[in-house]
Amino acid sequence: MKNAITYFRSLFLFELLKGLSLTGRYLFARKVTLNYPEEKAPQSPRFRGLHALRRYPNGEERCIACKLCEAVCPALAITIEAEPRQDGSRRTTRYDIDLFKCIYCGFCEESCPVDSIVETRVHEYHFEERGENIMTKDQLLAIGDKHEAQLAADRAAQAPYR
Repeated sequence: MKNAITYFRSLFLFELLKGLSLTGRYLFARKVTLNYPEEKAPQSPRFRGLHALRRYPNGEERCIACKLCEAVCPALAITIEAEPRQDGSRRTTRYDIDLFKCIYCGFCEESCPVDSIVETRVHEYHFEERGENIMTKDQLLAIGDKHEAQLAADRAAQAPYR
């Protein structure tokens, strides 16, 4: 009996008709297309884009130069140099991220004990000159200052998951 069913299915091209019916269903369905520059798709608060360094509310940079992000980076994209200040605390003198090497895994963000290095939702950026792919400490702090409101809101939304 099973052989007879298989024979009739192959004779009448059952799989082909099944595939054509699926195609026909989607052929006349409403199209879901975004006109990208004008319309943007919603983003998750956990989206990982361009990096930023955050500051405390008093304006002091958060990074304590523990170098955990540099150690955990699988692509070796982060370079940190540090020295002690007059008050005895340690801060970075150099914090560079090579965005060509970075794989946007988020390990640097997860390893930071003071929530200093974060990845913003910014995904629309480009480079025109050689060397622009290396983000320096000043550039990262400027990005953090510009997007601090969004970063703080994203951190508050993720608080139950941490």
